[in-house]
Amino acid sequence: MNITLAQAEKMISVAKEKATALNTKMNIAIVDAGANLVAFARMDGAWLGSLDISIKKAKTARFFDMNTGIVGELSQPGGSLYNIEHSNNGLITFPGGIPIKNAKGEIIGAIGVSGSSVENDHAVAESGATAV
Repeated sequence: MNITLAQAEKMISVAKEKATALNTKMNIAIVDAGANLVAFARMDGAWLGSLDISIKKAKTARFFDMNTGIVGELSQPGGSLYNIEHSNNGLITFPGGIPIKNAKGEIIGAIGVSGSSVENDHAVAESGATAV
């Protein structure tokens, strides 16, 4: 099962509200179960460099079905996934990417957010992820 466009748009809307509440501007990407981009929003004034990062965070979260921050912890020197960020045409291994599950617990996509501190990125992604 894949995330629908309506679900993705709702997630973006909720994530944008959270970003506004945090007084930050974000790039927000939603991918489906195949890691294909379904929806994207770049808030006015959000960093251009974060556009690609948000998409890669969403893809990373879906490729490995875990939050990107966890992938980052596992990819530190000496970790079981050390250097994994060089695979798959580049992964992002810091917080801001979260897999999305349906009511049955099946992964249907992922959200990736970038444009502020990793703490804010994760908070905005988490708000969007819980919107489904």
